[in-house]
Order: sequence, then structure tokens, then C-alpha cells
Amino acid sequence: MTEAPLWERDAELSAIAAAVDALCGGSGAGSVLVLSGEAGIGKTALLTEARRMALDRRCTVWSARGGETLTSVPFNVVRQLLQPALVSLMPDEAREYFGDWYDIAGPALGIAEAGDRQPDPQYVCDGLVAAVRRLARREWPLVLLVDDAHWADEETLHWLAAFTNRLDDLPVLVVVARRPTGVSGESARHLDAIGAKSLPTAALRALTPDATAGLTRATLGEHADTPFCREVWAVTGGNPYETVELLAKVQDSALEPVEGSAAELRGLNQSARGKGLVDRLEGLGVDATRFAWAAAILGTRITLDLTAELAGMPLDEAERCAGLLGAARILTGADRTTGEVADGELEFVHPLIAGAVYRSIPDGLRTAMHGVAASVVTASGLGAAAASRHLLEVHPDDDPELVEQMREAAREHLAVGAPEAARRCLERALLEPPLPEVHARVLYELGCATLLTSPATTIQHLREALTLHGLERELRVDAVCRLAQALVHNDQLEEAVRTIDEEVTRLQSGPERMRLQAVHYMWEGLHAGEQDAPGRSRRLAELVKPLTGRDNSERALLILRAFDATTRGENAEEVVELCDRALVNGRLAPGLGWTDTEWTFELLMMLGVSYTFADRLDRAESLFADARRSYEMAGWSGGHLALAHAYGGYVHRRRGRLRDAEDFLRESLRLVDRVGRRLPMHWSVVCMLIDTLLARGHVGEAEEIAERYAFEPPHPSTNVTPDTHCVRGRLLIATGRLEEGLNELEVAAKMAASRGGHNTVMAPWAGELARALAASDPRRAAEISADLRAQAERFGTDTAIGEALHCAATLETGNRAVDLYARAVTYLEASPSAYEHALARVDYGIASRSASELDHGLTLARSCGADGLVTRAREALERLR
Repeated sequence: MTEAPLWERDAELSAIAAAVDALCGGSGAGSVLVLSGEAGIGKTALLTEARRMALDRRCTVWSARGGETLTSVPFNVVRQLLQPALVSLMPDEAREYFGDWYDIAGPALGIAEAGDRQPDPQYVCDGLVAAVRRLARREWPLVLLVDDAHWADEETLHWLAAFTNRLDDLPVLVVVARRPTGVSGESARHLDAIGAKSLPTAALRALTPDATAGLTRATLGEHADTPFCREVWAVTGGNPYETVELLAKVQDSALEPVEGSAAELRGLNQSARGKGLVDRLEGLGVDATRFAWAAAILGTRITLDLTAELAGMPLDEAERCAGLLGAARILTGADRTTGEVADGELEFVHPLIAGAVYRSIPDGLRTAMHGVAASVVTASGLGAAAASRHLLEVHPDDDPELVEQMREAAREHLAVGAPEAARRCLERALLEPPLPEVHARVLYELGCATLLTSPATTIQHLREALTLHGLERELRVDAVCRLAQALVHNDQLEEAVRTIDEEVTRLQSGPERMRLQAVHYMWEGLHAGEQDAPGRSRRLAELVKPLTGRDNSERALLILRAFDATTRGENAEEVVELCDRALVNGRLAPGLGWTDTEWTFELLMMLGVSYTFADRLDRAESLFADARRSYEMAGWSGGHLALAHAYGGYVHRRRGRLRDAEDFLRESLRLVDRVGRRLPMHWSVVCMLIDTLLARGHVGEAEEIAERYAFEPPHPSTNVTPDTHCVRGRLLIATGRLEEGLNELEVAAKMAASRGGHNTVMAPWAGELARALAASDPRRAAEISADLRAQAERFGTDTAIGEALHCAATLETGNRAVDLYARAVTYLEASPSAYEHALARVDYGIASRSASELDHGLTLARSCGADGLVTRAREALERLR
């Protein structure tokens, strides 16, 4: 006969058994099983049966449970889950198993000290996934059981969603039990992602009258009559948990299971839940009630000594109470006779009981007990972060010490990659409220905590901080810079520039004022709709002229001037000279590194872009490789790492390493997608990827990417590299939408005119437009080509001049065309731009009818991964032969 709690669960038991069989069958693949149902419907009983099945098959089993009062504790459930593995590893073993992820995942799991830098939450999640994958290969076949996942902390659910998405090659079965409702926000999104990976299962249903009768007779004996059994079903509604508890009460009361006793069932059932449970608890005595309250307040890590201290009783009395509560089926983990806790921790028999006990504590007393719990937890050495969840429940009371505790807790949360937990702590500190001299700093810290996750929230807090006293000059400038950055990422670029300008007027000359000026020029230079670009360029040039790069403010301005000169197509040698002056012995200056927070990463991206288009691709490649290493070591795997991959990929694109470029850019797009949707950085990455795919000749894939990411007007308010209008125009022409493509290129031409100049490689609209107009308007095409050559000569790189000559050659015929192609090949061969060289070489071979040139071009095209050009060269060779 099926065990009593699992009546009418054959389908679920079969699904679990099949999943365990598949796990142990040697396929090497894992799976997910989600059990969904209302409270008391039997999810925990199914997990218990899953544990038994797995252990019978010699699987390793790790389990954890979410808690109604513990959702604010970051990484709580994943720490529970991995506890068996973590306690068995010595520190050196843990470092060996986790490898490079130890310093990232270790602090989140509580087995390593946090570093000085704030890690990116996504990178911490990645580290946890990698770490658990390695542990799983050590412990396989492995079964992970997560009960009450609807009450798991957001950080655990983030990890679990990512982990269950990578089980194709891992011998792990994940079984998750959750309620179908009551979850919102990011937690709901993560649970939905986990559910999407689940094997098919139906929501658990209540027991039928027949099953309830069978369960009743299996528990009380076959002599239980039909009217009694039907009343059990009527009273419990077929809820398995309530049915089992009611039948236990019937046994305790020695009630005969016959029709004459049925009227007493409703009263017994009420004693098993809600007010009845509370009455039953109070019947155990004042001390047992106080002990149960203390256990409910702690919620997790319910050790006998901490619970006794919180309840204010000696240890021997606490053991007696634990035994009483165990006998009453309220707590588990303690010997019912002696009260001794064998495994070190206590646990409530069921979450419904834990919730009922917690809510039974009078409001004022519950708040006071949380305050005492915070002190007890802190005194035990668990730290400010562990105490913070209790302090979150304490009423505001003008307590400066609480403010400092919450600030310290926020720092601890940020150090392990839990910015949402830090935000909650700092928002609670504001409610206290802080002392006037501290208030602005708390707002500043709150703004910094939300900068990577919620620009709009950051804007609100930093604006308020700047209206208060308490931010010293340097800290105030930093707050203004961070506010401007948040405004830019919230698509409020004009407001960002205005905010900086207002602060500049408040300051005398000095490093802080120069820093703000540099940030002003940086954001203004990225504004696509800038009204007076030539005027800004002149003012920036005048400001930079006397600077030598003696400090980071001057170095930042030198970089900005180099980038501005690059975008305007000024002399490339001067661009390189400006870039070099911004370095110290050829390296980034201290305080101006990729992970330094005083200056935004956009500044160093501008430095790398300037080197890229000045044909100094070796320096650009080194810079972006350094960016990737720095971000990975610091645990920043969000937008920072995504753009480092993107610009590194674009350097490969400029070198003609098109396959490598595509790999880098697709990885960048994957990283950006995890940060959010329709972000400004999507435009940059998508634009680079489409440009690369078009160079490869993969027009269909480029079109698919454009459709997936809505690469169409309206264009972003910030400038994008390479120019979006140019790339979109080229895509439209390649897909046969000539008129639309011409319109995009004409827009690019007008924007270049408004700026007073353009870089012909960064914004290659002129060559594309001239070729597109060659048949319909040859006169204008020739004029555009002539202007293109003049602008390219002004910039002076081999790539720019070679591309301009190549364009001119396509507009000519006969010997004139051949001569121009030959000159283009000469310049491009000397440049680092292998794809452009291959393209010009193939065109030269076709125009000159030279098989040797075509063979050379074909070889170059193959090495670049330019599949479309390879086909074209082969076809031309076939025609010659």
C-alpha cells in the first residue's frame, strides 16, 4: 500500500521515479521537475519521497527550504542547499574545486572573505553556477531538492534559474516545490524560467473523498466507518497536510472513528491550524510558547543556544521546551524526551506551522524580539548583514546606532553581490532617520548601491543627497558624476549635461572642477542631437591645448579630445599623440583603470576607439583585452564586460578577423541580454554584429539580428560606433530596399555636415552613398567620392585613404579604374585592415582580369572568413578560365 501521505499522487511519484531513473541511467544529462500546489497539498511529502528514491539509487541528495520571513536574506537557500558539500571541503579543497570562481562565489556562500570591489550580481550568479557545476561532477549523480521555492531569496532564484538552464551535460536532477501564486517581480520571472525547463507535471490537487477514506483507514484502522471518513474529507477539504494532522489528533484523543464521533472532527481540525494551533501551543506553557516564538523570529539557523538566549531562558529549560514542541509536532530536530538537538539545528515541522506561530506573536512584542534577535545574532559573530533582516522589522526610533548597523550591513551585502539587499538596508536607515550630518551620505550610498540595477532610483536618491549638507567637496563631485551617469543610462543625456554644468559654476579652478568639465565634454560628445558640435570641439581643443597629462583630470580631457578629433576625422597622428599623452609609460594611470569608479568606463572605451580608427589596432586590442581581464577579476559581468567583449570584437572586425569578431560580438550580445532589453548598449553591440555579418556576406543572419533587436528608427540619443545610419543603410541596400537604404545614408550625411566633419571609416556613409547613386546620379556620386578622398587624406590613415580610393575606383571604368584599384590595394595592404584589403584585391583582379590578383584576394578572403567575398572571387576566376 502507498504510504499514507501520498495517496492519489501516482502520476507525480511516477514522474519523480522516471527522472531519478534517467539521472542514474548514465546519459550524463540533468533535468528539472517542478511540483506546484497550494499550501498543505503534499509538496513536502513528495520531496521526502524523492529523497528516499534518490538515496535508494545511491544518489547524493542536497536539500533546502525557503522561509516566509527569510526572503530578504540573500543567498540563504543556496547556502542551505550546498551546506553538506561546503562543510566537507577544507579551504584549500574549496579553492581547488571552485578554481577562478572561488573569489567570486566564495563570499556569496560564506566560505571566503569578500574583496574590496563591489562585484556585479550577474557575475556572482555565473560564479555560483560554475562552482556548483564543479561540485556536482564531484558528487554525481546529484539530486537537489528545494522546498517552498516561492519563499526563496531572489539571489538564490537567480542562480537556480541560470543553473537549471545548463543541465544538458550535467548529471543533476533538480526538484522544486512551490506555490503557484504569491510571487512577483524578479523572483516570479526566475521561477517562471525554472518552470519552463521542467518536465511535464500537473498542479497538485486535493484528495478525493475516496482517497481521504483510504488514508483515514490506513491511519486509524479499517474499522473507520464511511460517515466518519466522509466527515474527515468535508472538514479538511481533501488537503493532505490538514488530513494527516487531523488524523494524528484523532489518535492522540483516542477518538473512535465512527459516525458518532464525526461531530468532534471540526473542533480537532481547528486545533491543528491558525487560532487552534496557537491555543494548542499556549497549552504547552508560557516557556514553551516563548521558545517557539523565538524560533519563529530566528526563522533560519535555529540553534538551541541562540533560541534560548533570545527567549531569555537557561539552556536546560530550552532543551525541555524543545522536547515539548517536538512531541507536539511543532518543531523537529530535538529528542522528544531529552530535548537534545542531535544535528545542531531545529526546524518547524511545516511552513504553515512556522507562519502561524510567527503571526501569533503580539505585534509590539514581535518587533521588540526582532531587535533583541539582531543583538543576539551580532554578538554571536554572524555580522551586520545577518542581523539586518531583524533590524528591517524594527520601528524607526531616531537611533543613530541602527543607521550605522544598516550602513555596515549594506556594505557587506554589496561586497557579496547582493545590491537589492543593500538597497533595503539603506532605505530602512533613511526611515530612522539618520542624523543631519549623515543623511546626505546615506542617500549617496543608496544611489551608488542602485547605480547598476536601477538608474531611475539612483537619480532620485543622488538628487536629494545634493540638496543636503554633509557631502564634502570631492564626495559631492563624485555624486554629481554618478548622477550624470545614471541620467545618461536612463536616456536623459541633456539633463545629465545640464546637471554637470550647474555644479561647475559652483567650483573654483582645481582637480574637481576639471573632472566635471571632462565629464561634461564626454557626455556632450556622445549626444547624437548636439546643437553646436563644432563649437564644442573648438572649446574642448582650447581647454586641452596647454594640458600635459599631469593628473587624471587632464588625462581624461586628453582622451576626450582624441575621441572628438577621431569622430571629426582630424589628423590621425595627432589623435595618437593625444592618446599616448593620456597614458603613463604606455599604461593606464593609477585611478584611471577599467574598474576604478571615479571615471566611467565610457572614457576608456573612447580611448580604445580612438586607437582603433587611427589604425593602431594593437594598442586598442591590448586595451580591450585588459578591460575583459579586469572586469572578470572584479566580478563585473554585466554591461561592462559585455561592452569590453563588443569593442574587442570590433577590433577583430577592423583587423579582418571576421570569425573571431562574430564570436566576440555574439557573446557580448548574450551578456547584454542578461542585463535588460532595449538598452542603449544593445544598439552598439547589434550595430557592430550586423556590420560584421555583412562583411562576412551573411546578409540573412544580419537581417534576422536586425529584426530580433528592432534595429530601426528611432535611433538612440547617443552616438554609436560604428554609425547606426551607415550600417542600417548598408543592410537595407543589401536586402534590396534601395530607397530606404539611401534615406538612411542621406541622414548620416546631414548629421556629418552638422558636426562639421566626420571620420570616413567610423561613419562610412560617403562610400556607400556614392556607390548606391552611381547609376542614378553619377555626378553627385563623383562629388561625394571627391569629398570622401579629401576627408580621408585629412585623417591620413592607410585604411581611410585606401577605402576612399577603392570607392573612387568603383565609379570609374577602364584603365582609370584599374589604376585606382591598384593604388587602393597598395594603401590597404599597408594597413591593418585585412578584409578591406581582400575586398579591394578581388575588385582589382576583376577590373584588371588578373587571375593572380584574384587568387591573392581569394586567399585573403578565406583567411578573413569573408564567405560572400570568397564566392565572388571564385565566380570571377571561373569566368576568367
